[in-house]
Amino acid sequence: MTQHTNTSPAFVPLEQETRSSLPTREAAHHLNRKMQTLHIWACKENGPIRPIRVSGRLAWRVADIKRVLAGGAHA
Repeated sequence: MTQHTNTSPAFVPLEQETRSSLPTREAAHHLNRKMQTLHIWACKENGPIRPIRVSGRLAWRVADIKRVLAGGAHA
């Protein structure tokens, strides 16, 4: 019998998150969107939140993610 292991990354629940911003993969997980969707939001600047750049990479503010999930207005 073959054992299946869970190879998907473990994500910290948003309410326990201590970082001020998250990489795109984690932000997409919390927002229940594909990473490509967040990349489009960043490129077209038309999403409900806008990323910041950290060392040349996109990062998404935890406060903005929480606001969107709570039904808050656009950034």
